[in-house]
Amino acid sequence: MKNLLTRRSIRKYSEKEVSEELLNRLMNEAARTQTMGNLQLYSVVITRSNEMKAKLAPAHFNQPMVTEAPVVLTICADFNRTSTWARCRNANPGYDNFLSFINAATDALLYTQTLCNLFDEEGLGYCYLGTTVYQPQQIIDVLRLPQLVMPVATITVGWPAEEPPLSDRLPLESFIHHETYNDYLATDIDRFYAAKEALPENQHFVEINHKETLAQIFTDIRYTRKDNEALSTELIHTLVRQGFLPYTINKGLF
Repeated sequence: MKNLLTRRSIRKYSEKEVSEELLNRLMNEAARTQTMGNLQLYSVVITRSNEMKAKLAPAHFNQPMVTEAPVVLTICADFNRTSTWARCRNANPGYDNFLSFINAATDALLYTQTLCNLFDEEGLGYCYLGTTVYQPQQIIDVLRLPQLVMPVATITVGWPAEEPPLSDRLPLESFIHHETYNDYLATDIDRFYAAKEALPENQHFVEINHKETLAQIFTDIRYTRKDNEALSTELIHTLVRQGFLPYTINKGLF
């Protein structure tokens, strides 16, 4: 079993096949993860064909691992299956709302993390793509997701063809709070972020982008207010189209 302290995101994969038998076994084991009401409010779309991976790639800004990985998994928050079950059993589902999306998304992400841990145990490489919620409508269209199904995570999976260096992490004391939340002082920030800001590669990013601090790389280049607001608008519109938000709420927000 691999130690989580040595976990890496893998973006380059060998040509070795990830067998259906192995993948199904791990996905079945991952289903033992915790879930709200024992409802398992998630679905996974498995993409293996080059044609379908090419169709998904633009939604992930054409990152090479989407088309190069042997397997792409799209994990969805899914209240469609549960709602259909309810209607088929003379029950009236009430899951076309934002709370239900949050519950299903939580279920889906818990399942995703458990699956990633199992990939580590098997020696498989994988990369979690945060781009899934940036342009979800493209994914919905390609995968033909019905209402009350929303993509929340994508994982590329394969046998590793690289061993990249470990990425840095903040120290434990930076995110642990005892009994109540203790807000951060400037001195705390200095202490917690000192190692990250001192890394040569991060200092290089600051220099080549003509910024004063590493924080400005994130606020001014990587995750800007303009992009965040635009993507938030698209996300909310998509939640409306997928039935998780009523149109009247959407009109009130925008």
